Amino acid sequence: MLVQQILKAKPSQKIVTIPSSATVSEAASELSARRIGALVVSDDGETVAGMFSERDIVRELGKRGVACMSDCVRDLMSTDIITCSKDETADAALQKMTDRRARHLPVLEDGKLIGLISIGDVVLAKLSEMKMEKEALEGMIKGF
Repeated sequence: MLVQQILKAKPSQKIVTIPSSATVSEAASELSARRIGALVVSDDGETVAGMFSERDIVRELGKRGVACMSDCVRDLMSTDIITCSKDETADAALQKMTDRRARHLPVLEDGKLIGLISIGDVVLAKLSEMKMEKEALEGMIKGF
């Protein structure tokens, strides 16, 4: 299974981004309202400047308390971002996520953001693939 198939299977193709100038408070509101765990930081909606997640907020709250909520996202975001292409396999994407302990992976094409997959998206796709393989094998064994 390829990353492009995972993207097509997602209920929404919308990529939620936030500008680097947004406050941590604004980012927290966006995460909460959308019930998601991370935002792509992009000032133009096409290039990835970083990722900002609930982990970033919790880490800084633990260090400094609520004072961090007025900071800019750019000051706390992760900038060492791993990405993938739509032509990569789900296994390759999952390996990248596992190796880097990342839960979200921006999908780029020609350096431009075309999607975002989560570890949950990849696991769901892998489970679906395994179910289809199981059913095909059962059909072959039973003679269907």
